[in-house]
Amino acid sequence: MSTIQLTPAQHAILAYAVEHTGGKIEWFPDNVKGGARKKVLDGLCNRALITTDGTDWSVAAEGYEALGRPRPAPASVEADADLEAEVAAAEATWAPQRAETKPRTRENSKQAQVIAMLRRPEGATVRQICELTGWQAHTVRGTFANAFKKKLGLTITSDKPEGGERIYRIA
Repeated sequence: MSTIQLTPAQHAILAYAVEHTGGKIEWFPDNVKGGARKKVLDGLCNRALITTDGTDWSVAAEGYEALGRPRPAPASVEADADLEAEVAAAEATWAPQRAETKPRTRENSKQAQVIAMLRRPEGATVRQICELTGWQAHTVRGTFANAFKKKLGLTITSDKPEGGERIYRIA
């Protein structure tokens, strides 16, 4: 039994999709229009009750569970020997490429690289971090405030030399 609480609009939308359109979300109650539709869809998506294929929204397995309905059985796909051979051949070409690239770990993530830059005696500017990571400046500043200060508890200090760029360091 599900403990997920749904609003009346969310329940109506999910139930209609499950009962009438094979899980595809095509109908909304008359009182849910414009921005309200987007809010309802965002709420369902944020709770992983619906999913999208890039064009259409569909009820996810968790959405069926929230309604107390059984999940639909996945459609069986008949194996195609030629297709299987093509997939195997393609995957075989990927193996050498994977061996050449260094796997991302916590030690060599962008976040770890930025922290290393901020721990240097000379610190780092937002521009330097943007060049290293490919992030935009607002992303760098947001990372300082959210990931570093709030989540990791790091103390970020900054100073701006006369006529120069602001330099950030971990205290």
